[in-house]
Amino acid sequence: MQRFPKEGSSVDKEIKRVVLCADDFGMSAAIDTGIIRLAARGRLSAASCLSRGPTFARHAPALAETGIQAGLHLNFTEALGQPGLYLPLPALIRRAYGRRLDGEAVRGQILDQLEAFESVLGRAPDFIDGHQHVHQLPQIRHVLLDVLARRFTGRSRPWLRSTRAVLRLPAGQRAKAMIIQALGAAAFTRSAHRYGFHLNARFAGVYDFRGEEAAYRRLLPNWLRHMQDGDLLMCHPAAYADASDPLGRQRLAEFNVLAGDEAGRWLQENRIQARLARFGHDA
Repeated sequence: MQRFPKEGSSVDKEIKRVVLCADDFGMSAAIDTGIIRLAARGRLSAASCLSRGPTFARHAPALAETGIQAGLHLNFTEALGQPGLYLPLPALIRRAYGRRLDGEAVRGQILDQLEAFESVLGRAPDFIDGHQHVHQLPQIRHVLLDVLARRFTGRSRPWLRSTRAVLRLPAGQRAKAMIIQALGAAAFTRSAHRYGFHLNARFAGVYDFRGEEAAYRRLLPNWLRHMQDGDLLMCHPAAYADASDPLGRQRLAEFNVLAGDEAGRWLQENRIQARLARFGHDA
């Protein structure tokens, strides 16, 4: 049931519809500013939002003005100053696989983050994924799909992120992606299909967040070469390095590469036009 929107007879059939999604909008002003600037340059299709993040409400209107898709970045690992069920990722994985999470707390947190998104933007999210891919974990995925199936129907349903990895990559890039995939991609995709949800085909953008611009300048064109119609490439840019963010310098490196002329050329060479990729509904 992997389906994507028809773009009309005027669309060049050579163009690949690939979602270029920037994660973590709402976490900081540095991240929000970077995402908004890249969207304005036509380098992004989507932004995944931490609806309870400290800067989301302030910057969401500017994000909406860019016209890119906005999704919910479901969060169970970083409190960001909020009360709730937040655990370090290894602990969350252990509890989820041991079926030891409080189901009602999971449901309440999903609903709270959905409602925060809708309250600020005045509409439902275009898609839903998970901060550190938590949306695909046992218990969380079961509750999430039930909540979404009850809350949204037909064409109003958001599309969902699959972490099924792009495999035609060098071994060094592939290992971490395969671990993420193994934590629930197949089960999440099967369940989502049973509920009638759309998902991206494959997933890329996973790396160790090291190496600054030199590393990202090597990684990005390689990912783009392997993208096919229906795939998703995630990124984590920021307009400047926030000293309080452990990934701040690497986020800035991503921004600089994505904003540069080289990235525009790589997109063109690989027949990728980010603005065409709007998964989830039939035209």
